[in-house]
Amino acid sequence: MANQNKAVRVLAGSTVAFTICFMVWMMFAVLGIPIKKMLGLNETEFGLLAAMPVLSGSLVRVPLGIWCDKYGGRIVFFLLMLVTVPPIYLIGKATAYWQFLALGLCVGLAGGSFSVGTPYVARWFSQQRRGLAMGIFGAGNSGSALTKFVAPAIIAAWGWQALPTVYALTMLATALLFWAVTASDPAHLSGAGASFTQQIKVLKDRRVWRYCQYYSVVFGGYVGLALWMTKYYVGEYGYDLKLAALLAACFSLPGGVLRALGGWISDRYGAYQVTWWVMWVCWVCFFLLSYPPTAMVVQTTRGPLSLHLALNPWMFTALLFVVGTAMAIGKASVFKFIADDFSDNIGAVSGVVGLAGGLGGFILPILFGALLDLTGVRSSAFMLLYGTVCVSLVWMHYSFRPAAASGAAPQAV
Repeated sequence: MANQNKAVRVLAGSTVAFTICFMVWMMFAVLGIPIKKMLGLNETEFGLLAAMPVLSGSLVRVPLGIWCDKYGGRIVFFLLMLVTVPPIYLIGKATAYWQFLALGLCVGLAGGSFSVGTPYVARWFSQQRRGLAMGIFGAGNSGSALTKFVAPAIIAAWGWQALPTVYALTMLATALLFWAVTASDPAHLSGAGASFTQQIKVLKDRRVWRYCQYYSVVFGGYVGLALWMTKYYVGEYGYDLKLAALLAACFSLPGGVLRALGGWISDRYGAYQVTWWVMWVCWVCFFLLSYPPTAMVVQTTRGPLSLHLALNPWMFTALLFVVGTAMAIGKASVFKFIADDFSDNIGAVSGVVGLAGGLGGFILPILFGALLDLTGVRSSAFMLLYGTVCVSLVWMHYSFRPAAASGAAPQAV
């Protein structure tokens, strides 16, 4: 019973901490808009600014996952949060583009918290409950939506320079709360005697690379869209910052909160079936979202007929909601694969897969901006995502086809 109470406290404390870390990690999705206006940035420069925290948060995931295995998740998580407090605060004092980029790299360390929290939480639960536990922890992705609710109000009331101060104080308070409510178990230090070389041997397993690709779609795509959608609504539909952020949260919120549902579904139906259907749902939605506003004239027997094809804001938002829900479930199902296949090395594997997903989230906003600068078509962002989902579907089909043809339950090969 005491161990069960500790597990619940660890899960609750880690989920709250991860939510705040993710809120900070996504702060440039809103904060970047007034900075873009102040500095006169183009679309590609804005994409780089928004994505810079994602780069460092991705690169640090592998060492953080290994350190979690070796030293324990509680101490690594706590120190990570403390380290990010000064650079968060200093963003409010920055004036030049390079300063925002440099500080964004430092703040981005908060994004590495996922690779600490995942193995830390997972080891407190049995394999039958691990998918749900990791799904609940992963619901901290809803910090992306939280920043869209909180940041516009703070900026409207006190200016954008106040936001970093509020976020820095919030991170500090959360770190202290996390340390107070969580616990450690020396038995969970599975990597204590393993060298770095031994830990990264998982890279030789082709399943890891496949899961990296899946996660770069469901998590990388989620991060990229979460950073881009507020600005998309402002540019495409002419909404102000508050309304644009609110509608963008219709994607970010289910994309985070429903990850717990994805964990439960993955426990019940298996990671393969869930991931397969997630990719198909995303494929259909991205196809519809990719179609740019189009005007055409059709010659009929009664003369020319003018047609205008476009998604109105409500249809667009509804499709984004479906995508966010699918990605939330997909993020959980990919990590169900990892928990089942690499239960003795979750930290290192989750770090590698998390790195791939994070790098996807870093590259995508930059590519979104570059495509928009080159083509002038905003929906080109969804065209790019449509292509990445096609790759996942083809890879899954050929990876699991032998088991499916034999009538056996699909297994990773």
